[in-house]
Amino acid sequence: MQICETERLVIREFELRDVSSLYALNSCSDIMRFIPGEPSASETETEKILREVILTDYRQHGFGRWAVEFKPTGEVIGFCGPKYLPAFDKVELGYRYFKPYWGQGIGFEAASAVLAITPKYCDCQDVIALIDPNNIGSAKLAQKLQMHFMGMSELLGQPMQIYHKWL
Repeated sequence: MQICETERLVIREFELRDVSSLYALNSCSDIMRFIPGEPSASETETEKILREVILTDYRQHGFGRWAVEFKPTGEVIGFCGPKYLPAFDKVELGYRYFKPYWGQGIGFEAASAVLAITPKYCDCQDVIALIDPNNIGSAKLAQKLQMHFMGMSELLGQPMQIYHKWL
């Protein structure tokens, strides 16, 4: 199901046909160095995560991490979307993209669109972003989205900066 569209992007729900793209995204060491936990070990493991986490979030909450498709190629180039985090009792805006798309404004374009429609999908008045302190690019994106640094926390044993935005 399509969630929204921008000039260059289609933001939609992940589907089982996206397993290979999601595996490539979640197994790349350059991308995963800022993400708590281990990179995906196989497409089979990735499919299990897709079924048991992402698709389950859609059913339980009506939202979750959404695939970001690049219109010129139709390829999934990353994800952007809200996810409910019980440990924080907050909705987190998360985003992740393949390295060739870094620095092109894709993250801002997708996240701006997602933030604009998030209230339609979840009953929340604000969102947070959890960002590894070494992930300068992600922190700059949060700031460009007018998210404000709130302090530090921890996720899966890894220190995280918390950014916040009222919707």
